[in-house]
Amino acid sequence: MMALRGFRDPELASSISKRIWDKVLRPIKIMEVCGTHTMSIARFGIRDLLPPSLTLISGPGCPVCVTSQGDIEAYIGIGSASDNTVLVTFGDMMRVPARGTSLQKERAKGKDIRVVYSPMEALEMAEREPEKRFVFMGIGFETTAPAVAFSIMEAKRRGIGNYMVYSSHKLVPPALLAILSSPDLSIDGFILPGHVSTIIGSDPYGFIPEEYGRAAVIAGFEPVDILMSIEMILDQINSGDRKVEIQYKRVVRPDGNRKAREIMYEVFEVGDASWRGFGVIPRSGLFIKESYSDFDASKAFALSRTEDPPEPKGCSCGDVLRGLILPYECKLFGKACKPESPVGPCMVSSEGSCAAYYKYRVWRE
Repeated sequence: MMALRGFRDPELASSISKRIWDKVLRPIKIMEVCGTHTMSIARFGIRDLLPPSLTLISGPGCPVCVTSQGDIEAYIGIGSASDNTVLVTFGDMMRVPARGTSLQKERAKGKDIRVVYSPMEALEMAEREPEKRFVFMGIGFETTAPAVAFSIMEAKRRGIGNYMVYSSHKLVPPALLAILSSPDLSIDGFILPGHVSTIIGSDPYGFIPEEYGRAAVIAGFEPVDILMSIEMILDQINSGDRKVEIQYKRVVRPDGNRKAREIMYEVFEVGDASWRGFGVIPRSGLFIKESYSDFDASKAFALSRTEDPPEPKGCSCGDVLRGLILPYECKLFGKACKPESPVGPCMVSSEGSCAAYYKYRVWRE
């Protein structure tokens, strides 16, 4: 915690804020891609330090939120396939609504659904209980995919045949490409995710300045990190020198983590994937390779990805994820949709923008 004090220094934050006010020369829209950034911005009141003409917009960086309705329903269906099948998932997935049910409701009905903090916990469960089949739901971006891939490699190495993964992993750069290609949204710059970038580095984001002329900075998660990143974006905009910069240099390297990527692509291959709010984004998902097909729940249970059902009536989670509206602009926000009774996943996840806005009372810019 001592090392973090400088990144939470009120005087330093105030001085950066003053410089930001001087550098905003026109209305500016910046998207923070990562859900953890959204939560930090709300928690530390960063919007209160910014001029009114600078708008921060949340992006599709909440892995639970972007998991498609079809994937969630398919995964729940696995639990109904047989009495000896155990569903294992991260805690945030438990309360995500899925056409009248959720993993939490299914567990209340008696289905064996367990919460873990890592895929290796699920693998250990499978090894201890060989009479049951354990299916882990692999969600998340490039940050979590290597750990899930490693668990599959370990299952193969150790001969644990009752462990499987339903992969709903997503890749961040294709989603940003989809946003930049949208005629409905004009973004001046991006605060890029720190966690994802520890794995992929900065190079995969090169298309943002090179093809679309937008500013981009990979940021840490403390108040000073975020304010510094905003100032760096403004400097790029004002100078006309658009590029991908790394503010989070204490963690992120330009080439990322090569070993983690090797593990990830040993098990997974890239394919088209469905995102909540976006539909199918080309080459944006990770799917288990044929060489590891024995651990692929989609094949074991003969699952096919069907067209996603519509969002619950009145839910604007998809528009929030695409940055088209702010969470409180949804008609259900704070009324029918609250953390204790969520209608959409953006209010469920600890990284969801609706949950962040509600928890920290960000009701208006």
